[in-house]
Amino acid sequence: MAVLETSGSNPDVGLLRDINGLAESTPRWLDLTLGFVGEYGLLAAMVLLVLWCWITVRRVADPEGAVAAVLWAPLAALGALLVNIPIRGFVGRPRPFVEQDGIAVLGDEPSGYSFVSDHATLAMALGVGLFVAHRKFGLVAIGLAMVEGLLRVFLGVHYPTDVIGGFALGTAVTLLLAPLAMALLTPLTRAVSRSRRLGWLVRARPVAGAVELPEPRAAATAGSAGSAGSGGKDLAA
Repeated sequence: MAVLETSGSNPDVGLLRDINGLAESTPRWLDLTLGFVGEYGLLAAMVLLVLWCWITVRRVADPEGAVAAVLWAPLAALGALLVNIPIRGFVGRPRPFVEQDGIAVLGDEPSGYSFVSDHATLAMALGVGLFVAHRKFGLVAIGLAMVEGLLRVFLGVHYPTDVIGGFALGTAVTLLLAPLAMALLTPLTRAVSRSRRLGWLVRARPVAGAVELPEPRAAATAGSAGSAGSGGKDLAA
């Protein structure tokens, strides 16, 4: 088990106390609200943001790559959480409220180790993934991830370095695996976009009109040639 410094002289602990100490001057109802937001609310908002981004990028001229990038965002978040499992077990850092006196826990006391923060990892992976797909949505999502990390410290369930580590892990997994993910997901979205039944998952406009657009021209050309050919036969007759 790795050991991280947890003494009061550690700036990590000092920053934890400064942020968590803000709860002493906030009303109880606000603490409960922020506890819910930090545990569930912001992550739910980010899921809705992913869905909104997906709906938006389906309207672009060439949506296959953009939809593949949106699809990669939640997959990257899941992958980052899986990578975090051995990291947390190796570091084995207790939660702040376990080893620090005077830490106010706003909400339920979570179990498990503290480093790296799952919430921070998940939120930042989603944010960076959305940034790859759509910059505006990505910036909003990254901003929400920052707030999520701050709230995890405010709630007294993580040290600041737990959050920073989560941000780094989520970003690294998302960006390092993005080329491979896009190489695998883009052909999939292209295949789906050509489907009459499932094409709406990739393209907002009707699939038939997009896929079969060259066909009427070819048919018209063939028809013109046929008419000319038949006309030639009639004249010859």
